[in-house]
Amino acid sequence: MIVDRYPRVNIFDLVSVDQLRRIDPVLTALDALLADDVVFCRVKADLAQRSPHSADRGRPGTPVEVVLRMLLVRRLYDWSYEETERFVWDSLSLRQFCRIGAHGVPDDTTLIRWAACLTPATMEALNARVVQLACQQGVTRGRKLRVDGTVVETTIHPPSDSSLLVDGVRMLARLLRRAGHRLTSVPPALVRNRNRSARRLGRQIGEALGRGVAVRQGLYRRLLTVTRATLRQAAAVARLLPPGDRLRAQLDHLRALTTQVVDQTTRRVLHGEPVPATEKLVSLVEPHTAILVRSRPKQQVRYGHRLILGEAEGGIITSYQRLPGTEPEAPQLGAAVEQHRQLTGRLPPVVATDGGFYAPGQVETLEQLGVRRVVIPVCGKQRPARERTRWFRRGRRFRVGIEGRISVCKRNGWLGRCRDHGEAGFDRWVGWGMLAANLTTIAHSQASRLAPCAA
Repeated sequence: MIVDRYPRVNIFDLVSVDQLRRIDPVLTALDALLADDVVFCRVKADLAQRSPHSADRGRPGTPVEVVLRMLLVRRLYDWSYEETERFVWDSLSLRQFCRIGAHGVPDDTTLIRWAACLTPATMEALNARVVQLACQQGVTRGRKLRVDGTVVETTIHPPSDSSLLVDGVRMLARLLRRAGHRLTSVPPALVRNRNRSARRLGRQIGEALGRGVAVRQGLYRRLLTVTRATLRQAAAVARLLPPGDRLRAQLDHLRALTTQVVDQTTRRVLHGEPVPATEKLVSLVEPHTAILVRSRPKQQVRYGHRLILGEAEGGIITSYQRLPGTEPEAPQLGAAVEQHRQLTGRLPPVVATDGGFYAPGQVETLEQLGVRRVVIPVCGKQRPARERTRWFRRGRRFRVGIEGRISVCKRNGWLGRCRDHGEAGFDRWVGWGMLAANLTTIAHSQASRLAPCAA
């Protein structure tokens, strides 16, 4: 017989809450951790700062717990905002975890706007609360601390002087076009688009690698002429915009960055002057990016920021610090130990690092703070007698574990290449990654304790 359609069935009526919780024990443990009022109130306070009357006026927005849980799911599985929306919409267990139920899933653009409201200070406070929860639940006692550094890269293309000049002309031309639509009396010469000339010269510079220095310098002079002309246009248009205008602020900011690129290109290419890495600008979109030179043969130069991580026993990351430039790692060890003491409530009797944190007087300084055993190998052929003791060798074996923790964070995307923009976005990216790593460690610990009881 011919059947028109199946009877309509509500899937949520067929699946109970207990069945949804049994799908993933880690999500079940995370669900209880995110119910903490301190975490909830901190996130709510940041979301209330989006506009002066966000807390008491307007139509009802996305609930705070939905925003918090969806942003955590995004970093937990290393998804984009679009993938987060699609997968949460399609998954019953994720709907239950995010407390959405049968309601509509927030759009990816909504998540982007809410995510930008969270400040780096809030992310540090959330991680501090998670570390306290780990100590309360017995995941760690803070008796040992191992410290190591890693690099988190920013999402930029491999920089070169010609590509940066072309980017400056292209981005300024886009802002000039927007200003031309707003200013009716602006002369056409002030909003002239020189993007095609800049791209052609940039391509010719790349093709002239083996044609001699004089040829490349001539092409660079022409590209610098085009860039300076665009800068003069941007300065004239910015004066026509009213003070305090957002477009004028964008023009002034981009002009300053492009002028810096022009100066470093003139010094390096035309005058043959070496430009230090600390004075170089490698991206107009992410100007905070630092140039990091490594001693390994592969990936000798990386673009991003160095991160100092401190991990206690049990796999809990108690401290993370971003180095703004190319500062040495050794002076950051004391701050990592102090942050560990503030969060766990005790000074670690054992601190283990690699030779990169060695500095004259470093061991004595930590011992004066109260650290009984400082495991820092001395760089060089002659090693002190303390490195041959049993406790020092055990400390070195304990230190190796943080390299595995960093590898896990890289593989899962928690410390992968940053996809958020700006310096604050970089700090939020790292904060969410550390939050996801610690919550996952606590959830695995709780799930392993409950597994024998369930069996």
